[in-house]
Amino acid sequence: MERKRILIVDDEPDLRGIVAFNLRAAGYECATATGADEALAADPATFNLLLLDVMMPGLSGFDLARRLRADERTAALPIIFITAKDTETDKLDGFAIGADDYVAKPFSVKELVARVGAVLHRSAPATEPTSTMIQDDGLVLNMETKSVSTDGLYVPFTPTEFALLRLLMTHKGKVFTRQELLKKVWPADVVVTARTVDVNVTRIRKKIGRHAVRIVTKPGFGYTFS
Repeated sequence: MERKRILIVDDEPDLRGIVAFNLRAAGYECATATGADEALAADPATFNLLLLDVMMPGLSGFDLARRLRADERTAALPIIFITAKDTETDKLDGFAIGADDYVAKPFSVKELVARVGAVLHRSAPATEPTSTMIQDDGLVLNMETKSVSTDGLYVPFTPTEFALLRLLMTHKGKVFTRQELLKKVWPADVVVTARTVDVNVTRIRKKIGRHAVRIVTKPGFGYTFS
């Protein structure tokens, strides 16, 4: 099996070294960058996941993530922020940009490795040969390639956005509370709030265009795909 490639972007050399050592021990191939310029020069599109610090000299991690999300080649690249900015607002800002996870410093390296595995698992192609396509009036989820298209046009989705839309579409008409969605889509060890669901739903609605009205908000309850 081909080893997953991870790019670690952080201006702290000790942290880069420790994280890279542990990820390599877990079977991943790693490269490191001290900032946004080095990260872009490393060609992020060739990696399977990006570990990204927020507060770096020059272009911040948030700004780099926005640039990657705007590029078709890296729009769906899984991103985990690793940062000392750990307020709820900081986390919501990160998820609004399209982060798949947000890990606050200081953190357990074992926990980080586990979260990397969880995000990569969500983004991996499906191995089951059946039910590879979920379709509804021009909105199509391809389970084999983990891709989304609307009326024939490819739309880049992060692993978390894909998992959330898949859950809603495969349970058409069922109303999920925000807590239920958190429990089913996000790993158990990821500490996020109910507002994180709202942020991701907003991003999905923007991406699926005319189909956005299909994701219905039930005031006081949650969301459903109608």
